[in-house]
Amino acid sequence: MKFAIQVNAGPDSPASLSALRFVEAALRAGHEVARVFFYHDGVYCASAPDDWSRLALEKRIDLVVCVSAAYRRAVIHTDEADGPLAGRSLPEGFRLGGLGMWMDACLQADRFIAFDD
Repeated sequence: MKFAIQVNAGPDSPASLSALRFVEAALRAGHEVARVFFYHDGVYCASAPDDWSRLALEKRIDLVVCVSAAYRRAVIHTDEADGPLAGRSLPEGFRLGGLGMWMDACLQADRFIAFDD
């Protein structure tokens, strides 16, 4: 089964940890993860990236931070939202993207799951 995961809660939230543990368990069980999309307060997970970055690098998981939500929450600055600097301040394994990337992941996936507070 292929999953698309949306994380809407910050890194200190039980929902964020549940999302991480779900992705790890799904991969161990032989499932695929089309993308993990960080939205709303979930964009703060890119500010405390250790476990997510490790997962992205080890398992080649696509971690996408919503550019609009990141900008509104000052995770990125204006000059990083577009152009050659896009996402440069994000930790390794993360990249910026828009809601179109979330929709694309949902279309690729068999199931989508959102983790909220």
